[in-house]
Amino acid sequence: MDTSQAVLAAVFPVYLIIIAGAVLRKLRILKQDQDEPVFRLVFGILYPCFILDKILGSSSVRDGGAVLWGIGVGFSLTVLGFAGAWFLAGLMNFQKGAGKRTFTLTTGVQNFGYTAIPVVEQVWAGTGAIAMLFVHNLGVELAIWSVGVMILSGEKNVPWKKLVNGPVISVLLGLVLVGSGLDGYLATGGGHPVGEPVRKAMAWLGAGAFPVAILITGALVIDLVGADKLSPKVVLGGTVVRLAVLPMLLLAAAKFLPAPVALKQVLIVQAAMPSAMTPIMLAKVYGGRPGVAVQVVIATTVVSLFTLPFVIVWGRQWAGL
Repeated sequence: MDTSQAVLAAVFPVYLIIIAGAVLRKLRILKQDQDEPVFRLVFGILYPCFILDKILGSSSVRDGGAVLWGIGVGFSLTVLGFAGAWFLAGLMNFQKGAGKRTFTLTTGVQNFGYTAIPVVEQVWAGTGAIAMLFVHNLGVELAIWSVGVMILSGEKNVPWKKLVNGPVISVLLGLVLVGSGLDGYLATGGGHPVGEPVRKAMAWLGAGAFPVAILITGALVIDLVGADKLSPKVVLGGTVVRLAVLPMLLLAAAKFLPAPVALKQVLIVQAAMPSAMTPIMLAKVYGGRPGVAVQVVIATTVVSLFTLPFVIVWGRQWAGL
């Protein structure tokens, strides 16, 4: 299987589960009152277990310098993405109060979770890139909950308490365990009478994180379809900004920054990703335009099915990876 086929094989099941979630919502099998408890389960237990299982034992995050690179680049490139998206939104005549802030946030940050993780695992298997992805994502989360929220809400207060959540805590805990060498007690096949069963249980729980989260996300997306009148400017503009313009920033960083190889591998995949789904939720909470976010997410997700393999294959060659 060549790289493009491998990428499609990795990402296509994600899209199928999103569609399944939407269908189950329409059939009233997944009901709206089930969303919150399921998300609490995913983000409080399942996803943290998945993160820890992938970070523990990974040599790519054992070096403190590599960790700082990952967090710093994740934060910096996300902020630059917001700046670029804001500038381009102005050129396309988006106005504040009419979707400019939501458009900026949604096009400015790529999917760094549900879609990215299976692709990184498939394309860079055994390289430590998956552990570096979570470190990189910590920087992305910092950018979203600080600069991103300020852009969307127009306020200067940063909701730092939102960063005290299961995924962030699990990344930090994993880095502490790896840095101290204590992760050896939780190694699979290490023979530790307590650590090995704990690690296996962690892996089993983590395996359920993404199927469940993606299923509910599909249900949420179908709820918001039609919240705003379909706008060709939003759909076409969002697709061009997210999948054509901003990827060049990420690919250039992968080629020219003196960063760890695992981080460069992460950036290649990130350059191919559609818009993240987090801005849909943030637009609902902070007075944005959820309908605009949904249109951008759906459009970039569909188009990325065709562009994603090309960007990764070409990006690997251009960056020498």
